Amino acid sequence: MQWLDLVQWPAMLVTLAASWLVGSKDEKRRKVGFWIFLASNALWVVWGTYAQAFALITLQIGLALMNIRGAVKNK
Repeated sequence: MQWLDLVQWPAMLVTLAASWLVGSKDEKRRKVGFWIFLASNALWVVWGTYAQAFALITLQIGLALMNIRGAVKNK
């Protein structure tokens, strides 16, 4: 097993943590959640590149754009 195979596990955990934070009523936690989501997008792109999962890479780019929008519009 390549070490890059393991990147999917922290990516999954970071995604779950971000989801939890984005669902918060506290504006600061939501904002942190969006930035953590961006970190998870980057991790998924790393793993998707390694696994040649091009649909996943495309999805993560789209989700990253939505997370940037969410971070900007967070109120």
